Amino acid sequence: MRATARALMLAGVALLLGAATFAVALGPGPSEALEGSVSIRGDPAEREARRNRLFSALAAAQNEAAGRQVANNIWLFWFEAPDAEAARLMREALERRRMFDLAAALKLLDELIAHAPGWAEAWNQRATIRFLTDDYEGSLADIERVLPLEPKHFGALSGRALIFMRQGRTEEAEAALRRAVKINPFLAERALLPPEPEGEDI
Repeated sequence: MRATARALMLAGVALLLGAATFAVALGPGPSEALEGSVSIRGDPAEREARRNRLFSALAAAQNEAAGRQVANNIWLFWFEAPDAEAARLMREALERRRMFDLAAALKLLDELIAHAPGWAEAWNQRATIRFLTDDYEGSLADIERVLPLEPKHFGALSGRALIFMRQGRTEEAEAALRRAVKINPFLAERALLPPEPEGEDI
């Protein structure tokens, strides 16, 4: 039954949320090593072509190892800063977060967003900090700024799903997670989804 499937999803995500407070990223994200690789963007036309290649490669990946490698490369792409000052602020914010100085990380990310409001990952990282400080509405508001800038941000979509689950909004959480998995079929959180319905509920 559909209700039973959703209850199982809720139980699974509840376990995931128990560990999420200690996570370094909102939802599925890059390793700390990848996050340390903040670089500067190159030519905009080349960058857009590379983005298209990355997501095509993710869709075409034939196994878990290949899919995860492409997903890591996408995270590296997302961490490319628009300029040197943005890169500096991001690196400092990530370092403060690694030291669990979330207030300082949030202040740096506020500064980063003011400096580079068109950088999706700046909003996503502030959404992460707000999630870790239980500011769920603030985190959701930041995710709403991520997605117009990067509609395929499966990390932000997964983060939205986690917040919805914590708020008891199970159907919305499932929809957000299905959207994330459609973009990245290799998300570990895909195991939390109930099967697609095959006809009407009984």
